[in-house]
Amino acid sequence: MNNPNQPLRILGLDPGLRRTGWGVVAVDGARLTHVAHGVIAPKDSLPFAERLLILFDAIAEVIVLHAPHEAAVEETFMNTNAQSALKLGHARACCLIAPARAGLTVAEYAATVVKKAVVGTGAADKVQVGFMIRRLLPTAGDTTADAADALAVAIAHAHARRARSYAA
Repeated sequence: MNNPNQPLRILGLDPGLRRTGWGVVAVDGARLTHVAHGVIAPKDSLPFAERLLILFDAIAEVIVLHAPHEAAVEETFMNTNAQSALKLGHARACCLIAPARAGLTVAEYAATVVKKAVVGTGAADKVQVGFMIRRLLPTAGDTTADAADALAVAIAHAHARRARSYAA
């Protein structure tokens, strides 16, 4: 449970079997602050189950290290390749289960919602998302596309939380 006198920490996750981006932001009222970000990239040469285990364990480690109060995960888009979609679904499951196992509330957001929250349009490309992350979180410095997307997911969750609090 979050202490109301401390900023709320949100973990954003951008699932991928080859590269899962993660980012943590702190929310204090309307102020967003960068905490940390990175990419989890299991070796392609490892067996599938080991890659998933590495992904799960690394997300769990991020949670222990940065103590987020909530998590948000980007929903996957439909892929025309069923095999790729299934593998991405496994990676996404790791992104959902690891924070849930740690007792965090986990929200899910469509990519268009994330892009609209950060850039202002759901049709934004990765370059535009990265540009806005550098503007919104200048202490994040240069980020990879995966880490920028994860930070964008965390920001989208922060905006959605604020909107829900206004409606209540």
